[in-house]
Amino acid sequence: MTIGSAIEVSVLICTRNRPEALAKALSTWRPVLEASRTGWELLIVDNASDVDLRRVVEAAPVPARYIHCARIGLGAARDNGWRHARGRIVAFTDDDCYPAPDFVDRVAEVFAEHPDTGCLGGRILLHNPDHAHVTIKESDTVETFAPCRYLKPGAIHGANMAIPRRILEEVGGLDPELGAGTPFPCEDIDVITAVLWAGHPARYDPRPTVRHDHGRSEADRPALMRSYDMGRGAHYAKYAARQDTRRAFLSAWWQRRRDTRWRSELPHVHQEAASALSYLAQKRHIAALCLVGPAIGLALGVIHAKVTLHHLRHRLVSQRA
Repeated sequence: MTIGSAIEVSVLICTRNRPEALAKALSTWRPVLEASRTGWELLIVDNASDVDLRRVVEAAPVPARYIHCARIGLGAARDNGWRHARGRIVAFTDDDCYPAPDFVDRVAEVFAEHPDTGCLGGRILLHNPDHAHVTIKESDTVETFAPCRYLKPGAIHGANMAIPRRILEEVGGLDPELGAGTPFPCEDIDVITAVLWAGHPARYDPRPTVRHDHGRSEADRPALMRSYDMGRGAHYAKYAARQDTRRAFLSAWWQRRRDTRWRSELPHVHQEAASALSYLAQKRHIAALCLVGPAIGLALGVIHAKVTLHHLRHRLVSQRA
């Protein structure tokens, strides 16, 4: 079915100052238009670009709606965009992701088979084998995630994620203070967590597939990992500040970091902790700061002691050898 009436799926792409990447991405949606049996629409959210992206959208080989978002940040752009969507399902992807021709049909198919799904994550393949193996999920195994449980960041990626519109309405949409372009790049896991703790299960299914042409080399990995640390820290802090999720998220952070052994791991621990405290301070969660701050301080003290002991043992073993 071509784009038009009886829209089932709204595909949302947010972009900022990347006309060439956007034009390339838009060209890859033509096969989807030709192959789809499902009614769908394509929405392009211009996230306060300094260049004219409307012309790029108007010149695209597929019909697309141009939406402008004046607030910088991926969370703000995605939150703005889904509110313009007409489809029952909102599928989020990026301006450097190229869909399989059956992408829209597979999204609709999964939700038809599992109508209770609150959030769907799809497969993300590496488009260029010369790029670093990051920001992808190539698994062909279906996974289900129970509601009201902690979900590890990365289980579902925002580059291929779909949520029913009614559930986005229920959870209040995406947090405009999070995402790329802000100090806390974690808008995807944040909205997934909101869906889970609203009582809806999530699902990873490899059928809806995109290829990620992210352009990063191994030299870009450290900066990417730092941004992930910042996002995770804010994410942990946001839900540690909530009474109903506090225990699960403090426990999850401790379980993630309690086995830290090497000094090279400490910068990641510090970045997460600093980002958590920065997020709480920015949100003026004074009570949470008073509660979470000392807990983080105690955990950091324990982690440093364990790292120091491990380092000393390692030196002793090396000297004896």
